[in-house]
Amino acid sequence: MLGFLLWLVLLFLCWPLALLALVLYPLCWLLLLPFRLIGIGVEGVFELLRAIVLLPARVLRGSLR
Repeated sequence: MLGFLLWLVLLFLCWPLALLALVLYPLCWLLLLPFRLIGIGVEGVFELLRAIVLLPARVLRGSLR
């Protein structure tokens, strides 16, 4: 909501810049999408490694019931 209000203020003050931002935002989102997907994959690998490293401690701790 705050982003929309800021865009409306920009539209009021400088409408060509606001329209340029409106056009360029989806293009930037598409350009950054592969980096987000790589980040999700790297995060998954780190979580897997963390689970593998902490597995012996979880096994030795036993059940919490």
